Amino acid sequence: MMYYSVIKDCDIANGPGVRVVLFVSGCRNHCPECFQPQTWAFDYGQPFTQETADEIISLLSRHYIRGLTLLGGEPFEPENQPVLLELVQQVRAKFGHTKDIWAFSGYTLDGELLPGKKGDPKITRQLLEGLDVLVDGRFVAALKNLNLQYRGSSNQRLIDLPQTLATGQIVPWHE
Repeated sequence: MMYYSVIKDCDIANGPGVRVVLFVSGCRNHCPECFQPQTWAFDYGQPFTQETADEIISLLSRHYIRGLTLLGGEPFEPENQPVLLELVQQVRAKFGHTKDIWAFSGYTLDGELLPGKKGDPKITRQLLEGLDVLVDGRFVAALKNLNLQYRGSSNQRLIDLPQTLATGQIVPWHE
């Protein structure tokens, strides 16, 4: 069972446009100066149920919502991936690509996620394939930069996942 700390129904900080944001619980990264350390605990907040997924899909139905962002905690912890894959599949079934889906991860795409070091490699790959953008890399306080768009430290990357997965090379996302 996956837990989540909060759903924001009108967020403008975690991706372009107005977004629905799901903060999942559970994170092993424990980045110093993390802005959500309470979400490190895997049982923090409320259980994620089908009713929760239905609520997110309902919130996404509003015409001014551009997309969904997954963060936490850590969406790519092995315990969270199967539940988030199901949610992403439901969102795609309902909206296709009319709503974009972003995820933030302290893990790197080429270091941990694609090599299958975080959970079932098949589930990880399917989850990545359902996303439009991945913001990867741990928050590093020494590299903190408040002028960066959609990320907190300069080591973090905005990755265009469809292009990256198609070419096998990291393709930066640009609005």
